[in-house]
Amino acid sequence: QLQLVESGGDLVQPGGSLRLSCTTSGFPLVNYAIGWFRQAPGKEREGVVCIDKRGRTTDYADSALGRFTISKDASKNTVYLQMNDLKPEDTAVYYCAAESHSLYCNRVVKDYDYWGQGTQVTVSS
Repeated sequence: QLQLVESGGDLVQPGGSLRLSCTTSGFPLVNYAIGWFRQAPGKEREGVVCIDKRGRTTDYADSALGRFTISKDASKNTVYLQMNDLKPEDTAVYYCAAESHSLYCNRVVKDYDYWGQGTQVTVSS
């Protein structure tokens, strides 16, 4: 059974950092692109960043560019999201998701087939 489990969410002050982890099981990570998404209260789920099957190509939302970094460790079946210089507007539930259709990756919610349960990130002083 294919599963994704997020961890690492926390309460952090503005300007702080967090590293989220997406641990996968039931499928070889090299066969799937992984995306990180977030959903704030009252807002639609949005794509933050994705990484392709081989871990070579990434695509960042403008809001994440320069502050967030995605990486994939296939040996640990884990994808990481390093988030620096966090802002209150980054507050959301963060989800990771997997899809196997794309040659590279994209940040389109409907293209992802498998989702984790989410982890809460709160940025507040």
